[in-house]
Amino acid sequence: MSEPVVPWDELVGKCEGMGLLAKHLYVVFTTPTNGMGPVMENLEAHLKFQGELEAEGIMFGAGPFPDDDEQRWEGEGMVIIRANSMAEAKEIADRDPMHASGARSYRIRHWLLNEGKVTVEMTFSNKSHNIV
Repeated sequence: MSEPVVPWDELVGKCEGMGLLAKHLYVVFTTPTNGMGPVMENLEAHLKFQGELEAEGIMFGAGPFPDDDEQRWEGEGMVIIRANSMAEAKEIADRDPMHASGARSYRIRHWLLNEGKVTVEMTFSNKSHNIV
């Protein structure tokens, strides 16, 4: 028995038709190529680059993954970016000092953000804020 083929454009249209967000983003999964030494050598430049993407409104979110036991960081991470195409997402990922130096390799996946919730609490009296 064969599995049904679901064309991407049809899925996107179905999601839009259902009133879901259907926000197109690109997820960059990044992995060390030669251990943690090169990753640590490029970390400061990488974080500066990430800050620039954030300031330009390109970055949706980013951060590291722990190992399976949640005891160590082995250099893996994920960056979610706003781009108009896979080619544009690749150009952005190529500029990351981690990738440009060869400290990490990456894989990009087109992602359709449909569901979820972000809650921001702001308390004016003490100028505090919290993301729930």
